[in-house]
Amino acid sequence: MVLRGAVLITVFSGFCLLRPCFGQEFVTADTYAELEKRVRALEEKLAEQDKCIHEQDVCILEQKQKITAYEDRLAQFDQKLHRETGAPIEIAQGLEIGAGTTAIIQGTSNTNAGESKKESRTDASFSTDITLGKEFEDINGKAFVHLQTGQGAGLDDNLSLYSWVNGDADDDNYVRVNDFGYEQVLFGGSTLVTVGKLNPTFYFDTNAVANDETTQFLAGIFGNNPALEFPDNGAGIRMAVLPAQWLELGYGVFDADSDWEKIGGNLFAIVELALKPQFGGLSGAYRFQAWRNNAYHTRWLAPENDKEPSFGFGASFDQKVSELITVFTRYGWQDPDVYNPAVTATGGLPYSLEHSWSAGLQVAGKPWGRENDVWAFAVGQCIPSGDYKKAGTDLDPARRAKNEGYFETYYNIRINKHVSISPDFQYIWNPFGRDVSDDTEPICVYGLRSQIDF
Repeated sequence: MVLRGAVLITVFSGFCLLRPCFGQEFVTADTYAELEKRVRALEEKLAEQDKCIHEQDVCILEQKQKITAYEDRLAQFDQKLHRETGAPIEIAQGLEIGAGTTAIIQGTSNTNAGESKKESRTDASFSTDITLGKEFEDINGKAFVHLQTGQGAGLDDNLSLYSWVNGDADDDNYVRVNDFGYEQVLFGGSTLVTVGKLNPTFYFDTNAVANDETTQFLAGIFGNNPALEFPDNGAGIRMAVLPAQWLELGYGVFDADSDWEKIGGNLFAIVELALKPQFGGLSGAYRFQAWRNNAYHTRWLAPENDKEPSFGFGASFDQKVSELITVFTRYGWQDPDVYNPAVTATGGLPYSLEHSWSAGLQVAGKPWGRENDVWAFAVGQCIPSGDYKKAGTDLDPARRAKNEGYFETYYNIRINKHVSISPDFQYIWNPFGRDVSDDTEPICVYGLRSQIDF
């Protein structure tokens, strides 16, 4: 209306100024009506143009918002492409996928088992792991599936030992579901519950520098406590309670036979207390476990008692002593009176451990200009039970049951963000307690590991 009035006043004023030139009767009522009609038509056209301009502005704003959203998604995708090595990448609206391949070659000049006893031998193995995960942010839950395949038993099928030299060997060339499950966060993040087909070593007896055979120590004694009788991956439930940042309580119940048969009958139960203090800004973790395994065990000195349980306790510590050095130690004890017939060394030799211990350290390579490299070493012993030794006094020769000792050192060379290689050396004294017939010599194992993270 304001625009219309202004136009009318302007046109009328012009005619008034011209009126003296053309006479008093120039502007008539009809002329004024015609001018008003034209002004109204102009206003309608201006209104249509304003509407069109507004619609174009809205369209341009929507396009800018879409472009911004696409740029954000591209930035996130680029960030995922340059993620930390081994971290899962998010795809398909929250679905995460992680993958890695480990290849290991090892050689020794003194095998002590099988047809190749006292021979030099070089064996290789590889494994591939694929992990799929999906977070449900609206309910604070997550589902996951871990697929695995591999080939090659490594040297372990040619060595009789209380432990093993290749913790990654996976001689099963079929892709299988290694574990799967669902994890729920409860009570504002203070409690976690995980259920499914689970690997107990993912949640208990963990260690910052001695727990991962793909990047850390290869010998079994340094990966987990050999005197803690974990079952294989199977049906289970695990709960973790975090009442404080420095304190965690864990409890787990798993199928002790890992066969999905009568899973309520034979159970493996474990409880863990983890203290995570800070000393001068340096982090550490001090874990204590107690466990009971109801799978059928046999008494060494009374073999007619073949349905016995076993139990034990353990500890796993790791502590940074500087920004570059982390030290660790483990200890375990278990019932020395019984053994699990399903747990044997190469050649089907039964045994049982009473104690085990290990200790070592890890050093980052920054002082010599390789800050992403890692050098580490560790020593430890597997100590057989007294009843195991007593049960072999009637053998010829009598069972020695010496303490089997391990030394291992490796150097992890980071080639780039996705590839690393690790020369590895192991020395084993008193292999299988010096109870392998005609072979009591120490064993040296030389190895090279490669790791590729996608």
